[in-house]
Amino acid sequence: METRTIGIILSGVTGRMGTNQHLVRSILAIMKQGGVKVSDDLRLMPDPILVGRNADKVRALAEAHGPAVIGKPLKWTTDLDSALGDDKYGVFFDASGTLQRAAFVEKAVKARKAIYCEKPTATTTAEALRLAKLCEDAKLKNGVVQDKLWLPGMRKIKQLRQQGFFGKLLSVRGDFGYWVFTGHDEDQPAQRPSWNYRNEDGGGIMIDMFCHWQYVITNLFGPIKSLVAHAAIDLPERVDERGKPYKATADDSAYAIFLLEDGTVCQFNSSWCVRVRRDDLLTIQVDGTKGTCVAGLREAWVQSISETPKPVWNPDIQQPINFYQGWQQVPSAVEYDNAFKIQWELFLKHVAVDAPFRWTLREGAKGVQLAELGLQSWKERRWMDVPAM
Repeated sequence: METRTIGIILSGVTGRMGTNQHLVRSILAIMKQGGVKVSDDLRLMPDPILVGRNADKVRALAEAHGPAVIGKPLKWTTDLDSALGDDKYGVFFDASGTLQRAAFVEKAVKARKAIYCEKPTATTTAEALRLAKLCEDAKLKNGVVQDKLWLPGMRKIKQLRQQGFFGKLLSVRGDFGYWVFTGHDEDQPAQRPSWNYRNEDGGGIMIDMFCHWQYVITNLFGPIKSLVAHAAIDLPERVDERGKPYKATADDSAYAIFLLEDGTVCQFNSSWCVRVRRDDLLTIQVDGTKGTCVAGLREAWVQSISETPKPVWNPDIQQPINFYQGWQQVPSAVEYDNAFKIQWELFLKHVAVDAPFRWTLREGAKGVQLAELGLQSWKERRWMDVPAM
């Protein structure tokens, strides 16, 4: 079997998501398993180089994770231009801050690299479309991370829909979020980077999470016709990585109703200022005429019409029905791999042998469009139509 090496420039992987999901659980996991099997005759093996501005951080990351996989530190550099100029690296990946992404993508386009990056790809629709068009005009393969499509819970919802479990779809309700500590208490440091809470640095929960909700809703339930949204800055002050208090200028909670083209209503609440009393950090409830599913990131539970209890409203007595009973857990039909890793494998196949890959930068721009319309709806206090892109 031929093993074909694919050089990958990994930019921005010193951050939490870049390190955990993209480097450790995707690229290094693929290397550990012996590469990506394309056929009986071909296997793809990533060859990464880590790129970052802080030499100490990048070196530490390379030394921490390389020896267990390749017996020595991973390759690293602070010179992005040098890495882009090296022909053995055919793929550029970026997980840096949103406002830094455009400059990196532009450089990668000039260097004729295949481009894969985190979402959001930009903070405005116009900029997201400009980056997509740059890649398209240069005829470069490109993609955006849309990881939640491969989460076990979402795949179980999709499977139930394909099996006709729901009947006619009636509504979808999503609850996402958890309490992100402000950092004022040194024993409870913030678990997300400070730029997420500064509008001037590209932060905000709407620009972050509406990009997810766009591809989740569209792929699982159908195209979005219109929306109305409201957001808030619930916690006005937080503490940054240096221990310095700063003014939070970006929304940290957002609430939206998305009306689909078929009339289905989807309600999604997103908040970094909420304490969790539900099955998971994200739960999605799908109600239909024949049954309901409540899914978290990994598990899902269903209740069919024949198993639905008949409650009677009576606030004067103790509720006689245990509403957590009467639900069946959806079995895991397969062994589910890491969602980020699955999409990485698909992108590497796309680069190497032109396998189908529809999650392009243009698809990512649709998420930015939804977020921008959500922000406009909040500002103008009105419903917004979602134009086809």
